[in-house]
Amino acid sequence: MGFPDRIERVVEIDRPPAAVWTALTSADGLAAWFGQRAAIDLRPGGTASMSWDGGHGVEMRVERVEEPSVFAFTWPLEHLPADDPRRTYVEFTLEPTDGGTRLTVVETGFAQLPDAEHRIEHDSHVQGWASELGELVEHLRAA
Repeated sequence: MGFPDRIERVVEIDRPPAAVWTALTSADGLAAWFGQRAAIDLRPGGTASMSWDGGHGVEMRVERVEEPSVFAFTWPLEHLPADDPRRTYVEFTLEPTDGGTRLTVVETGFAQLPDAEHRIEHDSHVQGWASELGELVEHLRAA
């Protein structure tokens, strides 16, 4: 059975691209909306990590850094074993608008999974992006 390989979300944010860029690409910015603690080596091939209270954490690999318009990373799939090499690719594209920034987030790579894992991972990430992008917008609104 074929499932979608791609999740795409677009949000309009009433802040300039520079503010959105900082929230996406700095340790303090990521920790403010995405994780509770974060670290990032902002260069292609660099590593990034986020962690939450309770011991959950994720390691990412920075893939693209084209300030101030494109930032991308790969990360592991939560429901697979820790040593599984499969990862999804997440890309943020920032476009200036009259009122601020249009942020497009695209995550791909779900098609590499068997059907059972695909459904779990894809659905989890669809819900996750809805929640996390709402937190990003709220964080930037309060800044």
